[in-house]
Amino acid sequence: MNVRRRLIPAVAAAGALAALSACSTDSAAAGNTGRFDVVASFYPMAFLAEQIGGDHVHVTSLTQPGQEPHDLEISAKQTAQLQESDAVLYLKNLQPSVDDAVAQSEVKTKIDAATLTSLEEHGNEVGGHAAAHDDEHGEETGGKDPHIWLDPVKYAQVAQGVGAAFEKADPDHAADYKANTAALVKKLDALNTKFKDGLAHTDSKVFITTHAAFGYLAERYGLTEEAINGLDPESEPSAHRVKDLETMAKADGVTTVFYETLVSDRTAKTIASDAGLKTDVLDPIEGITAKSRGKDYFAVQEANLKALQSALGAK
Repeated sequence: MNVRRRLIPAVAAAGALAALSACSTDSAAAGNTGRFDVVASFYPMAFLAEQIGGDHVHVTSLTQPGQEPHDLEISAKQTAQLQESDAVLYLKNLQPSVDDAVAQSEVKTKIDAATLTSLEEHGNEVGGHAAAHDDEHGEETGGKDPHIWLDPVKYAQVAQGVGAAFEKADPDHAADYKANTAALVKKLDALNTKFKDGLAHTDSKVFITTHAAFGYLAERYGLTEEAINGLDPESEPSAHRVKDLETMAKADGVTTVFYETLVSDRTAKTIASDAGLKTDVLDPIEGITAKSRGKDYFAVQEANLKALQSALGAK
């Protein structure tokens, strides 16, 4: 049974949905709104569309708050929304049902975020073994880590590509799209500086997570992410893997095991308890819910930075 599905009751998801902006969660028809209609596959894509498009766009997110993006199965209604939209913004190979719907649609502007920056392989690090080849997410992305939005630099590269696509598709508002993109990139550059400065001097450079969502972020700031489950947050780690992590934690001065708001903390807490470590949240920002430590991408990233600083002993 899918752990993430079990953890997100319908009531909680509905409450989180109401808390978000109407723009990113509007369930009305995506087309014929009088604005540039954009269908986004999940939160990181919807956030870009909103920030870049401003008042000129109407954004519909296919993935609702609290729903794990990989689990998405597009409904007939969503397929119709996609067909009626002016553009679709998605991350190819992350959500197979989205890929199929996009391929079959006649949407004129199809923006694949995976083509706007470079993707790399990430997985378990202890012993130099990458687990991307044998887990669910790795199979979906051909061995490539899809979590590009967690690296502010890569996310800025995607933003620039999205902005250029909006300018071309909706030239009447090109100047505003260009200005909005520049403003967003500036904020992402500032976030990058905060991470770089905030993690420059720490007692440890190693952190443990439930799954390898933070490979790009770790690589960007000279850290090492040790993932309990590789790229698949729902697999169970082997006894050998747990032993390796406990040994590594002692050797590298690890203090904290991180887990996600949408995934069971049972394994993280078990390993932490056995190794005498603390637990805390490190959010992969696949969606914003009532449990998120912030109302948008930037707020949650700020919370992630503070959590890492605390766990790593930032000076």
